[in-house]
Amino acid sequence: MTTYLALHYWAGSGHEFEPLLPLLPPGSHLLAPDLPGFGSQAAPAGFDYSVASYADWVAQYVEDNKLVDYQIIGHSMSGKIALALAARQPAGLRGLLLLSPSPPTPEPISDADRAASLAAYGQRAEAESTFTKITSIPLSDEQRAQVIADNLRTTQAAWDAWLLRGSREDISALMPRIAVPCRLLVGENDRAIPLAAQRQQTLPLLPAGSALVAVPGAGHLLPLEAPEVIFSA
Repeated sequence: MTTYLALHYWAGSGHEFEPLLPLLPPGSHLLAPDLPGFGSQAAPAGFDYSVASYADWVAQYVEDNKLVDYQIIGHSMSGKIALALAARQPAGLRGLLLLSPSPPTPEPISDADRAASLAAYGQRAEAESTFTKITSIPLSDEQRAQVIADNLRTTQAAWDAWLLRGSREDISALMPRIAVPCRLLVGENDRAIPLAAQRQQTLPLLPAGSALVAVPGAGHLLPLEAPEVIFSA
């Protein structure tokens, strides 16, 4: 049985993958943990919120859950984490499905946008504004409420660390070590990490033959906006 290990976006939680459950390929199942500092997952003692530390945490999660045949779905922030883990060539990993990933190179965030995001921590009005910015296809009131709640329960340590360090990390030197198939899905209306940035910063560093699929009408939250394309694109 194949397991899909689904890793969420920055300031999100594993809840975002619930729409995928009825769409799973036959004979597979899905695990969607909250990452340290997000959702209900506290950070371990001494956790430094680096990409490598998140990859370590995911590797331990794989071991704890005895996964021997799995694929990773990495969304946004977790796309970079998934790439870092895949570069270690872990046993049992069969492929990566990258949804609007943070590129292996530093994210295209301006200094002004970074400062504004840092200042937005814990503010409901800003969380509501972010929801509007990162979605393009209308979502239900329940989904909107969950996205905003996830934003507001992110710890400040995890929030700040990604903006100041994780998003700036350059792991491009690790990319030649990735030996599993990769698929890249990006919303054509993604304003968080635009399609053009993925073409320039992500696709050229993936294994030869990796496909990029632009999802019509979608923004940044593909598992919520266009869940039907995740396993079919």
